[in-house]
Amino acid sequence: MTDLSIRSISLALALLSASLSGVAQTRAADLKPGDYIAVVVNQDVVAASEVIQRKARLREEARQRGDRMPDMDALHKQALEAMIEDRVLVTFARETGAKVDEAELDRVVGNVAAQNKLTMPQLLERLKADGLDFRTFRENLRDQLMTERAREREVPARIRITDGDIDAYLDKRREQLTTSGQLNLAQILVSVPEGAPEAVVAERRARAEAAAARIKAGEDFAKVAKEISEDGNKQLGGEIGLRPADRLPDVFVQQVKGLKTGEVADTLLRSGAGFHLLKVVERQGAESLNSIVQTRVRHVLLRPSAQLTPEVAARRLAEFKRAIESGRTSFEQVAKDNSEDGSAADGGDLGWMAPGVLVPEFEQAMNALPLGGLSEPVQSRFGLHLIQVQERRTVQIEPKQLREQAKAALRESKYEEAYQEWIKELRARAYVEVREWLD
Repeated sequence: MTDLSIRSISLALALLSASLSGVAQTRAADLKPGDYIAVVVNQDVVAASEVIQRKARLREEARQRGDRMPDMDALHKQALEAMIEDRVLVTFARETGAKVDEAELDRVVGNVAAQNKLTMPQLLERLKADGLDFRTFRENLRDQLMTERAREREVPARIRITDGDIDAYLDKRREQLTTSGQLNLAQILVSVPEGAPEAVVAERRARAEAAAARIKAGEDFAKVAKEISEDGNKQLGGEIGLRPADRLPDVFVQQVKGLKTGEVADTLLRSGAGFHLLKVVERQGAESLNSIVQTRVRHVLLRPSAQLTPEVAARRLAEFKRAIESGRTSFEQVAKDNSEDGSAADGGDLGWMAPGVLVPEFEQAMNALPLGGLSEPVQSRFGLHLIQVQERRTVQIEPKQLREQAKAALRESKYEEAYQEWIKELRARAYVEVREWLD
C-alpha cells in the first residue's frame, strides 16, 4: 500500500466494481426502450435510469452512515452532478489517454474473472444476469483503465512540494517529538465483548484489576501479560513496539502522560476493546526524527459494489476475523482466497511500510494495532480492510531519505485537494447539456 502500489490497487478495485456493477458508460445508441437522455456531456450521455440508480445508491450510503436523508431535490442534484463528473472524467480520458489495445483488455477481463473466482463462461452468465452485454462490459473496462491512467498522470503533476514546505513539515515534526516523542508501551488487555451485559463487564474488570494488583505487588509485567493478556502481542510481554506518540491511540498517550520509563499506569483504561493496563517501556525525544518505525503489515481488501454493499463487506471481514482468531483458518489463506488486490497471492503481505506512505485511514488503524493484532473492518477510500501487523522495527534514515519521506507524506496530504481542483476544471471546460425530465 505504498503511494505507488495503492494507486494500482485502486485501479484493480475500480475495474472490479465497474465490471460487475451493471453500470456502464452509456451512449445514445445503448438506451433501452422507455429510457431517455438526462444529460449530454461532451460526446457522451447520461441516461435517466442511471441517475435514478445513483440516487438510490446515495440514499443507501446516507442510511448506512446514519446521516440525515437529504430532500429529493437535493438528492437529485447530487446524483446528477456525480454522473456528470463521471462522464467528464471518462471523456477526458478517451481524448487524452493512451489507447488500451485488445490484448491488454483481454488480460484485464481474465483478471476480473479470476478475482471473482469465475470461469469465462460463468462471467458471461453473470454479466447477462446483470443486464450487461459483453461488448459494453469490455468498453466499460477500457474506459476505467484510461480514466485511472489519466488521473495518475494529471493529479500528481499538479502537486507542488517546495523545499520550504519540506522544511516546515520537518520543523513541525521536531516540535511534536520534543513534546511527545516516541513511545514503546506494553499492555495487558482483558477484552470485553461488544454489548456485553453488566455482569460480564464486572467480571472482566475484576480480572484486569487482579492483574494490576499482582504487578503492584512486584510481579513482572511481561510475565503477567503472557498469562492474562488477550491480544496478539502477549507472547512479547505485551510490548506494542516503539512508534511516534501521534501514531498511538490518543487515549493510550493520555493514560501514560507523565509516566517515566518502566512505570505502570495506576488506573485501568476502558476502551471499546476492553480494559487495558499500560506500562511505559521506553520514551524517545526529538532525536528520534532521524529514525523511523517500519511496520510489516498485511491485509484483506474487499471492494463494495452493487453486489457487495459496505455493510455486507464489513460483516464478511468480521467473519474472517473470527475464523482466524479461532484457528479455523489462517490470515494468509483468507487473503489468498478473498482479497481483491495484488497482494492476495502473497497472503495479503504488503511488506515493510514506513510512516506517511500509506493512506491515513489505513495507517491510523494499523498504528493502533499490537503485534499480531487483527483490526475491526477498516473503511478507506479504496474499500474495506482487515489488517494485521506482523512485525515492527526501528531503522535509522539519512537526511536525504528523511526529506523524501516528508515529501511523500506532503504529497499524500495534498492529493485529494489536487484531485478535486482538477475535476472542477474539467467540469468547467466540458460541454454539459441538462435536459428536462421528470422522476
